[in-house]
Amino acid sequence: MQLRTARLCLDCDNVHETEQCPVCASEAFAFMTRWVPAPERRRVPRVATVSSADVVAYRRLLTANALRPKARDLLEKGAFVLAAVSVGRWLWRQSQQRLSAA
Repeated sequence: MQLRTARLCLDCDNVHETEQCPVCASEAFAFMTRWVPAPERRRVPRVATVSSADVVAYRRLLTANALRPKARDLLEKGAFVLAAVSVGRWLWRQSQQRLSAA
């Protein structure tokens, strides 16, 4: 049994690998690696490699929203609010016309 897949049943303290405890059929478990650290299996630890082009692209993505003008944001929000108010007013008039016609 591998340490990475070993599970400790929280009801009967049995160690198993399945989704359900084979002794008490409980599904309450905790992985053994919670208490016993599993060593790295690789001979050489994995090192993240990032190219300079990736770094430049990531910085552009981060600064794209930071450089967006505040006036443009306010204009977009104002247009949305104006459209919502207009639709609400139109719906109100439609309901008033139906009430007066009945």
